Amino acid sequence: EVYLLEYGGASVQAGGSLTLSCQASGDTSSTYCMGWFRQAPGKEREGVASIDSSGNPLTYADSVKGRFTISQNKIKNTLWLHMSSLKPEDTAMYYCAAEVSVSDCMVPDDMDYWGKGTLVTISS
Repeated sequence: EVYLLEYGGASVQAGGSLTLSCQASGDTSSTYCMGWFRQAPGKEREGVASIDSSGNPLTYADSVKGRFTISQNKIKNTLWLHMSSLKPEDTAMYYCAAEVSVSDCMVPDDMDYWGKGTLVTISS
């Protein structure tokens, strides 16, 4: 079992920056990859960025490429999402998730473990 806790969500003005953190605990060595997802009101949950267990970024959603960076500290079992040039359309609940099987960690239905989310609100 893997337990995930996100934090760092906040209300930020457009153009600003924010870093989200995800603290993992439990059997973290069993995971192949981890990812950040988001869900805006009235929309489906979507993959934002993912990283493999070696710390190599796997995938970024087209909408965040060049603005968001995923990174991790395996020793501290911490995952980060560094977000810059934020836009109102980035407003969403952001979730951290982990998967045991080999994949790109960008499909919500594939993920095995989820955090409860942290809210990011971008005002124009």
